[in-house]
Amino acid sequence: AYNRLVRLRSAIHTAFVALDAQIRQRHELLQVWTATLREALDASAQQVAAVEVAAGQLMQATDKARPRPSARPAIESLRLAEQALVASREQLVGTLPAHLHQPTLSASGADLFGLGGQILAVDSTLAFARAQFNLAVEEFNRALTQFPTRLLTGLFGFQAAACL
Repeated sequence: AYNRLVRLRSAIHTAFVALDAQIRQRHELLQVWTATLREALDASAQQVAAVEVAAGQLMQATDKARPRPSARPAIESLRLAEQALVASREQLVGTLPAHLHQPTLSASGADLFGLGGQILAVDSTLAFARAQFNLAVEEFNRALTQFPTRLLTGLFGFQAAACL
């Protein structure tokens, strides 16, 4: 039973590696995207900065969760940082149609739409990695409640993990 719990916790760590890689790839694309937007949109600089801050917070939360992805507080802060990034991106994307006819945005429009497509592709892959992570967490948490492993949870300090 102990070995099973260790194996399942290890599966959470393995699933987090794929999730971490996708978060990093999206972060790099977001940095390029926001830099391009910052040059093109002076009026929306505050919303661009909000996306950059939210992306930075997500990276900090990811760095905090990397050593122990089965730790509930670290994953919960990662989930909150992800929600903040999604909200700030949606707010920024909502302002883009008003700026589409500006000459600076029109000149870099192909780059923006190309980057937007890449970000959407990474978001799709990230959603798959998140689903795999959540499945690993659910399997681990389910094992914690079963007999006889339930007897070992307190003895060896196993605690339920959090989903994203």
